[in-house]
Amino acid sequence: MKQGLLVVVSGASGTGKGTVCSALLESLPDLAYSISATTRLPRDGEKDGVNYYFLSREEFREMIDEGGFLEWAEVYGNYYGTPLKKIQERLAEGQDILLEIDTQGALKVMEKCPEGVFIFLVPPSLEELERRIRGRGTETEESLARRLGAAREEIGIGRRYRYVVMNDKVDLAVERIRAVLMAERCRVERNTDIFEVLEK
Repeated sequence: MKQGLLVVVSGASGTGKGTVCSALLESLPDLAYSISATTRLPRDGEKDGVNYYFLSREEFREMIDEGGFLEWAEVYGNYYGTPLKKIQERLAEGQDILLEIDTQGALKVMEKCPEGVFIFLVPPSLEELERRIRGRGTETEESLARRLGAAREEIGIGRRYRYVVMNDKVDLAVERIRAVLMAERCRVERNTDIFEVLEK
């Protein structure tokens, strides 16, 4: 059985990661979403075990100590992490897994899983990014300035990814990611069995 693809999508806050990833999952029913754990409070409409596993700081620290995360990071004062065991099991079963994580976490995953498919999502412009973050209505001017400063740094980190996808329109961004995944499935190193059959 072929190993599943580990698909990692990152981007600065406000880039539209959540919207694009939701649309991607709808268009690819065989792609499974990896639910992250976090110590931040749920936003309106978010549910435990659906959007995130919402943990206390103590619970999260216990999992760190037990080696229970593929990656974890502290972002804007809260912990975020990717529970490890379920991902390993599902990849071994041939399941493609989608991780929607920040750049700190993605860099850690690159070290542990260099065969992953790393996709960096970018906005059309920093002005558009600011408009999107303001549109949430959840930021003070101080926190907005902090997020925009962090976004500039994260965009620089994006050069370390294998692919960059612009999110100018959600449906176009999804098409681009689908094309990336099709190309990844056709890579020679993922299909050595084909050659083994043909060379007999």
